[in-house]
Amino acid sequence: MQTFLGFDFGVKRIGIAVGQRVTGTANALCTVQARDNAPDWEQISALIKEWRPHALVVGLPMHADGTDSAVTRAARRFAQQLEGRYRLPVHMIDERHSSQAAAELLAEEQDSKTGLDAMAARIILQDWLDTETT
Repeated sequence: MQTFLGFDFGVKRIGIAVGQRVTGTANALCTVQARDNAPDWEQISALIKEWRPHALVVGLPMHADGTDSAVTRAARRFAQQLEGRYRLPVHMIDERHSSQAAAELLAEEQDSKTGLDAMAARIILQDWLDTETT
């Protein structure tokens, strides 16, 4: 069974989701707070060790017109760091509108336990799983 972790990168918080290819579904997992303007690598390492993912998926935040922003460059750097640290394949997927979709989904589900960032990571990973399995 192939497991994947999805990341909604932000400079203050990183939402994380987990998904499996066999079910084709993703679930919100948690939100990791940045430490001193850097990802909390200790917490991310613990999640990598616990879930033993086959690959990682990082959302690529872009402007509505498809151009890069400062966060786009930071997300790409984060993806490169993930690949270098964990020696796992890292896939990137356009995540425009994932935060808006996550807010709408949270409102519909009235799920106060799942944070916006983790829900956005779920949407990112689900989108990737949907495109990879078709």
